[in-house]
Amino acid sequence: MVKVNVYLNFAGGTEEAFAFYRSVFGGEIREFRRFGDIPGMTGTPEELRRVMHIELPIGDQFVLMASDTPAADPVSGQGYRLHAGNNVYLSLHPDSQAEARRVFDALSAGGVIESELVPMFWGSLYASFADRFGVQWMIDCPLTHPPQ
Repeated sequence: MVKVNVYLNFAGGTEEAFAFYRSVFGGEIREFRRFGDIPGMTGTPEELRRVMHIELPIGDQFVLMASDTPAADPVSGQGYRLHAGNNVYLSLHPDSQAEARRVFDALSAGGVIESELVPMFWGSLYASFADRFGVQWMIDCPLTHPPQ
């Protein structure tokens, strides 16, 4: 089984947007992490305060998720470039690592992979990519044993 949620990307302002969404839908913010929470992360105080991930449950079955998207490095061009079309992802939450791998392999075939399906420091197997039709996807599956 796979649970699906919507993931929004902002060029800053995620915290303000989620305060607004909370005022509209109610509920409690959960899973609030900043880029400064990443082990070994360096950057300006402003960059470190940006929201890496935030969740707001809406009703019993839906979770609105988002982040402040870091800008691409102006010199190297490396990084994520936010533009219309990549500011919304469908976020998949498989109930097993095998299902995460199956869905990733199937959906990413012929698409553009941003991040391979790999263990992340927050304790999930994670990937992001666009399928061959240009639809943006994320996969986030809890690991039994989080990476150290």
